[in-house]
This record gives sequence, C-alpha cells and structure tokens, in this order.
Amino acid sequence: QVQLVESGGGLAQPGGSLRLSCAASGFIFEAYAMTWARQAPGKGLEWISAIYNDGSQAYYADSVKGRFTITRDNAKNTVYLQMDSLKPEDTARYFCAKDRCSSCIHEYDHWGQGTQVTVSA
Repeated sequence: QVQLVESGGGLAQPGGSLRLSCAASGFIFEAYAMTWARQAPGKGLEWISAIYNDGSQAYYADSVKGRFTITRDNAKNTVYLQMDSLKPEDTARYFCAKDRCSSCIHEYDHWGQGTQVTVSA
C-alpha cells in the first residue's frame, strides 16, 4: 500500500533553515507529482508546494515563494522541502501528499502523517 513518511521537522530559530524529507513506497514514485502542505494550530490545511513527477516544474504558494524549495530524488523515492529564512508563522505540521498523476496539482490521493515544525526564538 502507499506509504508516505515525513521527517526532518523540529525547532528552528527565526531566519533559520530546516530540510524536510518524505520517503515514499508502495507506488511508482517517478510517475506521480508530489505535494507539500501544512496545517498551523487552529487553521485549515494550506497547500504550499508541488513538483511534477520528473522534477521539471515546481510551484509554490505566495507565502513561501523565494524561501522554500521543493526537490525530489526519484532514485531514492523521496521528495524534499528545503525551508530557509523561516518565520514564526511557518510553525505548523507539514505533510507530504501523492498527487493523482504526473503533472496534477491539488489532486491528492494519499497523505503522510506529517512532521512538526516550530519556529521560535
């Protein structure tokens, strides 16, 4: 079955960096776009980034554009989210998701359990 396991979360200071990883299994990873989303305490799910199956296109929410970078390594079945210039408002639980096709955006069919990111001095 499809499994998505996020890691790399933790505590970071404002202006700091973290790199999240999402290890995928149970499907042909290189055939599907992948997404990162987050949910802050008391708020709804916010889509933040997606990448095509071959890594040729990446998309970002305005809230993270220029600070976050999504990449993938199809040989390792892993998608990454490099988060730089972190702000307290980036505090949230971060989830990766599998999209329904190679270039689908906002069409998710499986989610991981998430990893917590806290940005605080």
